[in-house]
Amino acid sequence: MSEPASISSGIAERYAAALFEISREDGSLDTLEGDVDALDAALKDSADLRDLIRNPVYSRDAQGKAITAVAEKMGTSTQMRNTLALMASKRRLFVVPAFLTQLREMIAEEKGEVTADVTSAVELTDAQRTQLADTLKAKVGKDVKLNTKVDDALIGGLIVKVGSKMIDTSIRSKLASLQNAMKEVG
Repeated sequence: MSEPASISSGIAERYAAALFEISREDGSLDTLEGDVDALDAALKDSADLRDLIRNPVYSRDAQGKAITAVAEKMGTSTQMRNTLALMASKRRLFVVPAFLTQLREMIAEEKGEVTADVTSAVELTDAQRTQLADTLKAKVGKDVKLNTKVDDALIGGLIVKVGSKMIDTSIRSKLASLQNAMKEVG
């Protein structure tokens, strides 16, 4: 049984705000950013870890021990390990993905950065990433950090999301538009 998204995001925001403030006071925001990136990658790569944080069958104690062991093995900071252990003791590990998103946004805001989610048909080269980041920086006025992923269903082109704005230059969307236009004609 899951809680509504607004409740989950509220819970995630409170934990993220607390950990962010502690890290900012310690001057360890770079370490926190590394922890966020590592945990996010681990969640994407490990179905077992995703199961651990979402499955209510595991006891508080089992979740706490498991998440603490994972965090220690990953070399995360003491603050991150303690926060994850607290979340496990309160049965709040299910909000970890939203928690990581909140932390990423807070760190980016502190650094004066904005994050752009980029979906491309093929893997972008380093030169393409740099050029895209520079172009977006000129439009947005802030440093841009790219979160990239590949979706070969796009056929070609990019989908770029920056905040609430989305730019879709994919061939898939152009074909869909052409298909709709043809339906209207005949």
